[in-house]
Amino acid sequence: MLHLIPAPLHRRLLPLAHRLRHRWRVWRKVPLAGCNVVVQRIDGAILLVRHSYGPGSWCLPGGGLNRGEEPEGGARRELREEVGIAVDRMVPVGEIREVISGSPHTAYVFHCMTDATPRIDAREILEARFFPTHSLPEPLSAITRRRLELWKGSQQR
Repeated sequence: MLHLIPAPLHRRLLPLAHRLRHRWRVWRKVPLAGCNVVVQRIDGAILLVRHSYGPGSWCLPGGGLNRGEEPEGGARRELREEVGIAVDRMVPVGEIREVISGSPHTAYVFHCMTDATPRIDAREILEARFFPTHSLPEPLSAITRRRLELWKGSQQR
């Protein structure tokens, strides 16, 4: 990702961009697609991030898919951009169809294992930490809870 503007200014502009994007989606109702990754360490802890925009909830790494981008490719890209982690193997967990910002949304959820330490750029992501699954931080977004339920269900099969 190019860093053409200083990080502090970038962090200040992201909340505005987030609000504008939300309003655009409510108005246009354009179908959207995104991805999230349940990143797990060998000890079972999962990686959660806090964004510099939005409600300040803890979330899974991920984001929107670019036009024509395959879900797994988008998940790998988001993981690299948000927390600086590249993985060899990524397993599809499933899809969730929902409405976000008034627009139909398809979320592709993936799972991977890593021993890497997350590296953030302090622009989009303010914090990234591993948490044991039995002790997740609050506030945890409802969207993240749905994705974790899907992932937990896939582990029991």
